[in-house]
Amino acid sequence: MDSQSHSSQPGGPVVLLTIRAGIGGVLMGLANLVPGISGGTMLLAAGVYTNFISAIAEITTFKFRPRSIIVLVTIVVAAGLAILLLAGTIKELVVHHRWVMYSVFIGLTLGGVPIVWRMIGRHTRTMWIGAAIGFIAMGALAYFQQQQMGAGAGASSGLFMLFLAGVAGASAMILPGVSGGYLLLILGQYVPILSAIDTLKKALETGDTGVALQVAMHVCVPVGLGVVVGVVGVSNLLRMCLKRYEKATLGILLGLLLGAVVGLWPFQRGVAPQAGEMIKGRVMTAESLEHVDSEDYRVERFTPSPGQAGGSIGLIIFGFAVTLGISRLGREA
Repeated sequence: MDSQSHSSQPGGPVVLLTIRAGIGGVLMGLANLVPGISGGTMLLAAGVYTNFISAIAEITTFKFRPRSIIVLVTIVVAAGLAILLLAGTIKELVVHHRWVMYSVFIGLTLGGVPIVWRMIGRHTRTMWIGAAIGFIAMGALAYFQQQQMGAGAGASSGLFMLFLAGVAGASAMILPGVSGGYLLLILGQYVPILSAIDTLKKALETGDTGVALQVAMHVCVPVGLGVVVGVVGVSNLLRMCLKRYEKATLGILLGLLLGAVVGLWPFQRGVAPQAGEMIKGRVMTAESLEHVDSEDYRVERFTPSPGQAGGSIGLIIFGFAVTLGISRLGREA
């Protein structure tokens, strides 16, 4: 991981490192809410990626240096606050302004390509094979996601799926260029988890401990356990793969990043269900239709107007510039 270490060398004043860790944590939290942008990329941009990986490695091997604990706690707390406070807003934007948000997501995703490209350095045959594998795998996941959304929204959110979603989200904390939010979309858990977080926030604001405890136990605990397992497992697996199969591993990361764009076609919209359609395993009646949330609507593609097509291109360029700009900030730090 030599190419990564240039973004953030361990060392320097603890206060400055803590500030950078806080900024990186907020950016990572926002990244985990946004399909298309990677939390690992944001830590690279903030210049604390190496510190974060080193802190995880030390703590999982029971080495508790104060500096590492400060970095890890600061990043986790800052990310958690960003997720708690902004989950509802991001969810509403995705549900009601899908083509706008997805256009931005595409740009944010593509903006991570130069970051991974620089990490690769010299290009080899194994790198290209890895990239092809990653692209095909992500493309296949995107296809299955589209099939699921087209057949009717409302994926299952059982304990196992929520745990798996936590593992997927955690991967974005470790893998630059891989979006945890996008993986949650693929698994059908993006909107349910953001809705649960928003419900938890409102319950805490109103003092409704019953609802808060219910959401915490049924959503936050399985997702949280998945995140812990994912962070520890993926970080150690990544270190091992990069050590033994560096080019192939980085190639797979590049392929995953490029393949993610396949599932982010922006011109999609929710379609209100009709009586007789199946939503979350229930056949809709005239009465039950009144209680269906827009986040559970079936999604279909549509032909954009010239203005929408032009606006989408502009938003893609904007998203690309944001990610690329933040990554350059990390290089200059």
